Order: sequence, then C-alpha cells, then structure tokens
Amino acid sequence: MDEMKKYLLMTLISANMGWAAYHATRSPIGKTIEKRMRHGHTYRDGCPVSLSDLRYLRITYRGFDGKDHTGEMIVHKDVAKQVTRIFGELYRAGYPIRRMRLVSDYGGSDYRSIEADNTSAFNCRPATGSRKWSRHAYGKAIDLNPLENPYVSRSGHIAHKASLRFKERKRKNPFKVEYRAVLLPNDPAVKAFKKQGWRWGGDWHSIKDYQHFDRR
Repeated sequence: MDEMKKYLLMTLISANMGWAAYHATRSPIGKTIEKRMRHGHTYRDGCPVSLSDLRYLRITYRGFDGKDHTGEMIVHKDVAKQVTRIFGELYRAGYPIRRMRLVSDYGGSDYRSIEADNTSAFNCRPATGSRKWSRHAYGKAIDLNPLENPYVSRSGHIAHKASLRFKERKRKNPFKVEYRAVLLPNDPAVKAFKKQGWRWGGDWHSIKDYQHFDRR
C-alpha cells in the first residue's frame, strides 16, 4: 500500500471512530480572558487591534491521543466564524492536533508555544525577522501543529530540534499520529483553510512556514 493510500485509510478510520459531535463557541473577550492575555504578555496597550475586535473561541479537536478535547483560541471577530467552520472540517476529516491553548499560557513566547507543539492564533508580536506586526497580532493567522510543520528559513535552518525529522515533507509513516499531522499541499486540512480564502505558508518561495495560515 503506497503512502497516500495509507494516509486516506487512516483518515477514514479516524472519521468513523464515533467521536462526539464537533462543537465550537465564539464570545467577546471578557475580564478573565483579558487578565490572562495581559499577564501572559500577548496583549498590551498599543497593539494594532482592540480587545473588542477579538473573539475567544472554544473548539472541539481530535487529539494525538485519539480522544476529543476542547481547545481555546483568540482570533479577529471578522474571521471567527470562518475559523470555527475550518476546524469543524479538520475535526470531521480526523486531522489530529496535539494541543490548543492561548499563547498567554507560555508567557507570550512564540518559541515556547512552538516547543509545546501548541496550535495557536492571536499574539501581539512582530513577524519573524521583522519589525512589522505579524498577522498574529491582528488575530488573522493560525499556526497548526508547529513542530510537525516547521518554519524553514531561507538558509534551510529550523530552530526547533524536534522539527528536524519533519524537514523532508513526506508522510513517512501514516500510521503514526505525528506524520498524520504533517501538512502537505493536497491535504484536506490545507484545502479547508484555502477554501475560506486563507493563505498557507507552505506555498511561499523564499521561506517555508508549513504551520502558518493567514487571512488578509
């Protein structure tokens, strides 16, 4: 059985294992979440969006352990409905996600969040290697399973050691959950984002940011 057939088989098995129905909620940023954001250094005065422009999401996802979990994410209100729709498609396709927590839980550190293989969105920070605001600072970017889908610099450098085995973009063992999390151009997960008008960093030329999706 070739690699693609193995992947499709595992996706089909995952999609029919009887998980509970997908569920997602969207709500304004309340005092409790604002406190977490400020104390966790993901929001401060001077950010390019106001708290009223953001929405707090709670989303069902399928974990690496094969169980349902409820994750949390903050995005811009203009894309909140799209994001819940996209993650619904990922859930139904059986796409696994290791964890989904606010970057505030990692002190606002993108590096620490990636080391934890955390799927995340809003973080008031500049773009990597730039002084300009990242799309994450607007709540219009999502990093998905960042260890399995690394940022690769122009020189080919990868900052996280756990990502080195994923530099070669192949699904080497579709029966291992880590390799089912690898994003490739024709995967249902990538298509789910693109269908909603999101860009994928895996399509970029000078660098590759396989974890990254954003909306202009």
